Amino acid sequence: MIRKLLALFAFLGTLMLAGPLHAQSAAAPDAFVRQLSDEVLDALKNDKAVQGGDVARIRTLVDAKVLPHVNFQRMTAAVVGRSWRTATPEQKQRLQEEFKTLLVRTYAGALTQVKNQSVALKPFRGNAADQEVVVRSEVRGGSEPIQLDYRLEKAGDAWKIYDVNVAGVWMVDQYKNSFAQEIASGGLDGLISKLAERNKSGGKG
Repeated sequence: MIRKLLALFAFLGTLMLAGPLHAQSAAAPDAFVRQLSDEVLDALKNDKAVQGGDVARIRTLVDAKVLPHVNFQRMTAAVVGRSWRTATPEQKQRLQEEFKTLLVRTYAGALTQVKNQSVALKPFRGNAADQEVVVRSEVRGGSEPIQLDYRLEKAGDAWKIYDVNVAGVWMVDQYKNSFAQEIASGGLDGLISKLAERNKSGGKG
């Protein structure tokens, strides 16, 4: 449960539940993560529907909030691997939708467990002028701190997240191997069908 909780907080929570960030163009990458983390913690703790495990509410927040803060297409492409380059526009759209649904269904229950967690940023070792950076932090409030790192890319005047490291495991890597197996056996359509079946049955990812 701790692993799923932190994975959700890192990805779904941070990307979907935070409100619009103000003056983001002036924010250093670590300041961006700090503001986003503070806002999502407040949202998680104060939204009664989320605390009650309302999947429809969570999905609504996904659709409304994820795009400003994450390059979800890049994340899905990285998870799918080289087969993404030959995918049709329809396949790419289905893959993104099914992957997003998989993440929501996998971690929805963990949202109700967010209580007294806080995020502590580690010293930023990159250069804020770089186009891609890693911001490192840890989640506190449990028996011991848990690593929580973000890969960010510069998108105009904003920062977008395209991968998250929870307790030493990058989310893209976590799904890439299993997706590769599905593609090898059934192609992209086989992967889409498998994800759709898993999502329809409410199976875990």
